[in-house]
Parts: sequence; C-alpha cells; structure tokens
Amino acid sequence: MSGDFTGGILPPPDAGRDEQAPAVARGDKPVLPRRFYQRAHTELRDEGHALLLDGRAARTPARAPVAVPHAAIAEVLAQEWEAQAEVIDPATMPMTRLVNSVIDGVSQAQPEVAAEIVRFAGSDLLCYRADAPERLVRRQAQLWDPLLDWAREELGARFFLAEGVMFVEQPAQSIETIARIVAEQPSPYAIGGLHVLTALSGSALIALAVARQHITPEAAWLAAHVDEDVQAEIWGADEEAMARRAARLIEFTAAATLVRHTWQF
Repeated sequence: MSGDFTGGILPPPDAGRDEQAPAVARGDKPVLPRRFYQRAHTELRDEGHALLLDGRAARTPARAPVAVPHAAIAEVLAQEWEAQAEVIDPATMPMTRLVNSVIDGVSQAQPEVAAEIVRFAGSDLLCYRADAPERLVRRQAQLWDPLLDWAREELGARFFLAEGVMFVEQPAQSIETIARIVAEQPSPYAIGGLHVLTALSGSALIALAVARQHITPEAAWLAAHVDEDVQAEIWGADEEAMARRAARLIEFTAAATLVRHTWQF
C-alpha cells in the first residue's frame, strides 16, 4: 500500500507518552511502549474475531476495533501480542501492522489500492527477461514461464515478454482481466494482503498465484528473487542485503497468510 496506509500499532492507553516525547523531539529513535497487559486472546464478536488485551478490545491507531474475518488470522495477532516481552516492538508484529493498515487505510480506499495492484500488472516482473548470464536466463524461464502459462490458461490473461528494461505494452484485454479479478474481491483484507504481496514481489501475477493457491508462498518468494539468487551464486551473498530480504520475507509471509484466508474464489 502507499505511504498513507502504513500500519501502526496500538500504544498503551496512557503509558509511555511522557517518556517518548523527549526522544522524538531530539530526533532519537522513539522509545518503545512498555507491555501494559498480561494476556492477549481472541473472541468472536459481532464485528468479527476480535483481539482482546486483558479482556479489553484492542484498537488500531485510528481507534477502530481490531477484528478480523477469520479465526486463524486473529490467532496470529494474539500470538504476536503474547510474544512481546517488556516492550511492544512493532518490527516483530507483521500481522498486526498489516491488519491495522487494512482497517484504517485500505477499507477506506479499496478501489485505489486495487488500482495500484493492476498497475503492477502493466509492467510485471515476469515479463522482463535478462539476456545474460545464461544461468539467469535459464532460471527465469524455469520459474516464470509456468506462471505466465497459468495466467494465460487459468486467468485468461496473456502477457508479452521483453529483454532488459525496455517497456513492453501489454494487451489491454489482459490488464482488464486482472482488474476484474481484483475488483471482484469484496474483502479489504484480501486486497490489502494482495497489495503487499505484489509490492514485495514486483509481480501482480505472482501475488495472484499465491492468492488463488496455485503456488505456495515459499515458491512465490523464490520466483520473485531469481535475479538476487543467481547474483549471490556468482558473486557471493551480501549480508546486509540478505538481512533486508529476511525482513521482507516476514512481511510477505504475513500477507500470504492474510490473503489465503480471505480470498474468495
């Protein structure tokens, strides 16, 4: 999602504000709020499967109740909150951040978020192929061609290929087909999760293959990182790059979980 939809985290009702303000004023890293609850659990309510902290409804940064349409998602939320130690660290809570962003952001602008996903399809990662080295050319064909075949046969969307970064115009009918498939999803959770999958992979087609359970999230992540993997095989892995990739994988996995529980076929 765009910057307007970044997920926040529920701070303690009144805790941590006085000690956090000076740090922010100095430009330091914000002080993380202390854990203010004993137990995180879930409960089925009218608004959905709600996250409760010591029996009280958890709320998003915009003060909306944290309630999701599937029990398995709520359980992941509860596990993230239970896993917090002395302080609440949003970096360790990918599902919480994602659900917050859906409730506070995507649900208010679902058509716009869906349109961003469709724009990715117009320049999808799978359509841009390397001409060298041969190892990369082969690996891209091995992992990407079957996904393009699936898109043509199952989605009814055909895509053209190009070498390098030269832009290739995709058939309007194919883009319209992707737009229709995305627009048919009523759940903002499905759309929000699909957007994260698309942005992190660079491919709306990879994201849709995960949503429609054609491939596993693990296979999707591998397909999205062919270039990086081949480069690491040839030149060696960069530790900082691998650490950033590991952090993105955590976000990708959370989004895949959200989508696979909310996508309606």
